[in-house]
Amino acid sequence: MSISSISETATAGPETATALAPAPLATVKSAVLGVGGFAGGELARLLLHHPRLAASAPVFLGRAAEQSSTARLPLETLHPQLRLGADGAQHEVVAFEGWRQLRDQGVEIVFLATPHETSREWVPEILREGLRVIDLSGAWRLQDAANRSVYQLRDADPALANTLQQQAVYGCPELHRDALRNAMLVANPGCYATSILLALAPLLRSGLVDVGHGIVCDAKSGVSGAGKAATAKTHFMYAADNLSAYAVFGHRHTGELLEQLGLGGDQIQFTPHLLPIPRGILSTLYVRLSNAMQPEEIEACLRAFYSTSPMVRVHRASQLPQIQHIVRTNYCDVGFELAPDGRRLVLVSCLDNLLKGASGQAVQNMNLMCGWGEAEGLL
Repeated sequence: MSISSISETATAGPETATALAPAPLATVKSAVLGVGGFAGGELARLLLHHPRLAASAPVFLGRAAEQSSTARLPLETLHPQLRLGADGAQHEVVAFEGWRQLRDQGVEIVFLATPHETSREWVPEILREGLRVIDLSGAWRLQDAANRSVYQLRDADPALANTLQQQAVYGCPELHRDALRNAMLVANPGCYATSILLALAPLLRSGLVDVGHGIVCDAKSGVSGAGKAATAKTHFMYAADNLSAYAVFGHRHTGELLEQLGLGGDQIQFTPHLLPIPRGILSTLYVRLSNAMQPEEIEACLRAFYSTSPMVRVHRASQLPQIQHIVRTNYCDVGFELAPDGRRLVLVSCLDNLLKGASGQAVQNMNLMCGWGEAEGLL
């Protein structure tokens, strides 16, 4: 296959048309529920510094477990890194009093950095108030009930939940850009899933992969990917000076890979590992190509697919990404190495699990929903 034909095929992969894009908003009033966690703190930082939101500060609310008191808590107490000097203005984390309260305050977009069960319960109520939702949990990511069963969700109104599930848009801008522009419910992808999808999607959509041979995904994440609450396997004495595999054949992000890549469970093996670092994901993907190719053809495929995606950086052949180059950014770096036989391909994808893998991608989705530049507030 020639480089030009690969480029034409790959360009057809992601959604790039803009005919249905809404008129850009001047600004938007947002609310963050669950601001106390790692992802919530990063989301607060991004929103407070977003150029479009300078005149419209977000409303910050704590997690459900933190709402037993009506006392107001400074955001900077939860996240001291957000302090703006000794005399800088502080932002309050307030008690949640209901979705109508937020609507009356002019809130138009609600970010949920809440547990899966909480998001599944609250989203129908939020949408009923006419508010748009960007959910960072896994509650609405999966269309297939068998894949979704890993979260053990329970719906008070299964028929309504099923309707909303079908309307939910998987919030990977590089794959679903058009659908996100007018979405009412956005299901932010998992961090592992994002790193793997962005490496594999161009090749799979171009028909270059021998899926019958199987794809192996070896992914490693920093400890913050497990959330703020420490567990027996994330506290310092376990994680430091260690590297461990976990959730083999059962990680909850596997369903996202199957649905978004159109693969069967026997065509891909995803094994996550815990790295003894605070943040960052590196995914190494082992693929067999359907036909022998040249490195220039692989690079052309990746570059064509991401030609309109400002948050994906494609490396040249043999220049493999590293975590240190993406940490605390919203970029996903993708590189590769092709074996001399032209068929064995190793892809490497790197991203920050708290940014491109969570909060940064959520802001990227907000930008699309508001008709703004995709990378605004993220560079």
